[in-house]
Amino acid sequence: MGMRIVGRERRKLRIRNKVNGSAERPRLSVFRSARHIYAQVIDDATGKTLAAASTLSKDLDGKLEEANKVDAAKQVGQLIAKVCKDKGITKVVFDRNGYLYHGRVSALAQAAREAGLEL
Repeated sequence: MGMRIVGRERRKLRIRNKVNGSAERPRLSVFRSARHIYAQVIDDATGKTLAAASTLSKDLDGKLEEANKVDAAKQVGQLIAKVCKDKGITKVVFDRNGYLYHGRVSALAQAAREAGLEL
């Protein structure tokens, strides 16, 4: 990467300055690739990932064949919320990781909210 930090990376850093996950309120970080979307919940104090879900998660395996990417993102949102619930996490801070809060990223967040996560 060198000196020049481009677009998303720069936005990511700007967001990270504000958003810091703690044990009380871990950070829900989203990563999106062309084909998949991933979410993980991170406690930045220890640097540990407490929960993770993605379109590759076992629980979703069969369901996604025909779904479009936004629906897939919703499923991941629901799944991450469920995983968090099981671990007793109810509040997270949402880290859009430099992506615009739009499309798949917002779909994931909405779904997680509906499934009972406080973002």
